[in-house]
Amino acid sequence: MATEKKITKVEGGETSSASTKTFVASDESKAKAKNLRIFAIISWVIAIGLEVGAIIILRKAPVNMTLLIVLIVIDLIFAIVGSLLWKKSNRLDPASEKDKFKFFIQNQLGAIIGVIAFLPLVILIFTNKNLSGKQKGIVGTIAVVAMLAAGITGTDFNPPSQEQYAEQTAEVQSLNNGMNHVYWTKSGKSYHIYQDCSYINTDRTTEIFEGTVSQARELKNITDLCDRCENRAKKEQGLENQ
Repeated sequence: MATEKKITKVEGGETSSASTKTFVASDESKAKAKNLRIFAIISWVIAIGLEVGAIIILRKAPVNMTLLIVLIVIDLIFAIVGSLLWKKSNRLDPASEKDKFKFFIQNQLGAIIGVIAFLPLVILIFTNKNLSGKQKGIVGTIAVVAMLAAGITGTDFNPPSQEQYAEQTAEVQSLNNGMNHVYWTKSGKSYHIYQDCSYINTDRTTEIFEGTVSQARELKNITDLCDRCENRAKKEQGLENQ
């Protein structure tokens, strides 16, 4: 039997019945995205600065291996932090798919910076005359793994777009009496039209969030509508065979 749930309404979203063909981020979301991008850029600048520091260490014999490895690890941390902040900003204020180049750069900038923050260092490690073969193997492997980790973390495999937000919002509105209003949980993978959906009303669920489609994406990166809610809405509206 389901336990009593805490319902948390996410502030700042628009839940009116107005249908929109295009998505425009709210001023609040744009402001948050701007701040996140500033912090992301600062984090990336620090990461590249650490890479420069590591390169300087490589040019001095004998090479301080411990310090070099420490710089690589800290470089990775700042590169990843920057990418996570950048991804979050893109969910708050997504790019349009109409400009393919801008869309790609905005969504995959974390991966690009991740490679830039390590590739020159990796090349210099394996071509450095101040390191023995064993040292190159150790620190080179660490640097390559760090570059791959930064690149993969920075890659957005399901990048948000204004068109995607508009399409998902329109889908919910068409099934929900024109309302851009959904529910989701902390660990859920889908947003729901109905608060009493059995998928979110289980003993394991103690809190249900309610807000807009874009907020579900912004806060939890949820992109899918619950199949059970979709079928229920279609049945209630007599659309199940369409």
